[in-house]
Amino acid sequence: MPIADFLSALAMGVLEGLTEFLPISSTGHLILLGRLIGFEGPPGKVFEISIQLGAIFAVIWVFRQTLLGLARGMWHPGPERFYVTNILLAFLPAAVIGATLHKTITERLFSPWVVCTTLILGGIAIILIERLRRVPSIRSVPEIGPVPALLIGFGQALAMIPGTSRSGATIITALLLGVERKTAAEFSFVLAIPTMLAATAYSLFKVRHEIAFTGLGQIAVGFVAAFLVALVTVRWVLAVIGRIGFTPFGWYRIALGLIGFAVLLAG
Repeated sequence: MPIADFLSALAMGVLEGLTEFLPISSTGHLILLGRLIGFEGPPGKVFEISIQLGAIFAVIWVFRQTLLGLARGMWHPGPERFYVTNILLAFLPAAVIGATLHKTITERLFSPWVVCTTLILGGIAIILIERLRRVPSIRSVPEIGPVPALLIGFGQALAMIPGTSRSGATIITALLLGVERKTAAEFSFVLAIPTMLAATAYSLFKVRHEIAFTGLGQIAVGFVAAFLVALVTVRWVLAVIGRIGFTPFGWYRIALGLIGFAVLLAG
């Protein structure tokens, strides 16, 4: 594999792992980086899907004990059943809306200009919500309840617009509903598992006739990079988010959006 292809695949995988679970939009970053470095991966959608799978497997690994506990306890009344019910309710809006509007959004909104706009708007929203949010009243995922869980799911559906950020949309909505920061992050990360797996399966089905398994070296590099970096990122967020909050990510989004606009206008 040429060194340029290796470095491009590595950069895209690292960026996916770093941004997928932060409220800064992985899709937006990948679109901007791909435009900047002129990245063209293997034919079809295998590369994009492989780095997303790497990030998914990382969050599954981090929450493996939680997932095993849910699998054992969901069949009996208790917090595990409430936890699973909340995840399923939050998953539904994105599943239904995504299946309906996926093609339209992909064709019309996957543009660097849209990404820069949504990065800035999302950044402003994060900063305002962090400043105005009420004292948290929900401190664990089972406490979220059916209606708030469904509302968080509708927030997640907004993330189909590139640059919005799936984790950002779910976390912001959760904060508005009085969920404590670390709990909001945990809910967002665990909700990502069924959401991203379903999106990956749907994407594979839609492009099944276009998939080509060439460029396996690039695919492997991107997958491993995304997995390892996401592993570190998820653990870091859970460890520090209660102290630092989400405001720094809001300012970062605004700065990146403005830089993106400057680059697009200069080009």
